[in-house]
Amino acid sequence: MPYGNTMFAFAPDPNQPKPELYADLVEAARALIHDEPDGVANMANLAALIWQFLPQLNWAGFYRTIDGGLVLGPFQGKTACIRIASGQGVCGAALATGQTQLVPDVHAFPGHIACDADSRSELVVPVWRDGRVIAVIDLDSPEPARFDAEDAAGIEALAQEIAAAI
Repeated sequence: MPYGNTMFAFAPDPNQPKPELYADLVEAARALIHDEPDGVANMANLAALIWQFLPQLNWAGFYRTIDGGLVLGPFQGKTACIRIASGQGVCGAALATGQTQLVPDVHAFPGHIACDADSRSELVVPVWRDGRVIAVIDLDSPEPARFDAEDAAGIEALAQEIAAAI
């Protein structure tokens, strides 16, 4: 097993169509997590990779499912809420329903938890393994309606790819 001797240099093209950008993101994620057994290390690298690949984000990271709620995992961005109950806010809704939450205006979302006052839109995708949600991928943007169905599909593909490694 290699330790610290692999260098990755990803160069995403922000001008390419979203499906191609997300295909490249999934491929890069696959390379990052290959043969690494530590889930926290993988989430840390994946949060940084998402941050590098996707423009107009002010937060990108993971919340892990622990004791029926969500606990902050590795991320990029400002400090964040540490614990979120199932059903509370956008992340808690993703955990409770097991479904992607695509929110064009977080201020219109009932029960939104404002960890960063600059956030205007949010995309939260559950990560499923062995029939349960083990984590969520949370993306926030200061831009209203930053995320669309192509973003949701791309992050869902990423969640499926990484589920066994986190």
